[in-house]
Amino acid sequence: MNHDDIVSGLVQELRRGTLILLVLNRLQKPMYGYNLVKELQSHSIPIEANTLYPLMRRLESQGLLKSEWETSEAKPRKYYQITEDGLIVLKKTTEQWKTFSQNVDKLLTEEENKNDKRPY
Repeated sequence: MNHDDIVSGLVQELRRGTLILLVLNRLQKPMYGYNLVKELQSHSIPIEANTLYPLMRRLESQGLLKSEWETSEAKPRKYYQITEDGLIVLKKTTEQWKTFSQNVDKLLTEEENKNDKRPY
């Protein structure tokens, strides 16, 4: 296996949990799937619709999201929004994410600083 394949696999693992956090965060206001894809992409978070929709259905089955069809327009759209339980989970996971990412950043920075001081 080459380095690019390894990096690609690791990045995919990192993205999985992060996407859940971002989807919950963005769905504090009602949004349909395509709109959410565009919203995330506008923040340089690429996600495919075939990844997003199963994720939202799973979060809905866990009671973290709710959905409602909007049929007043020419094209019906299914809007998703976070539930009260979802807000609780979002708050707790956001706190965990901030602590974890700060600690990871500290460790990575320490190691980078050590490497910068090594004679070549």
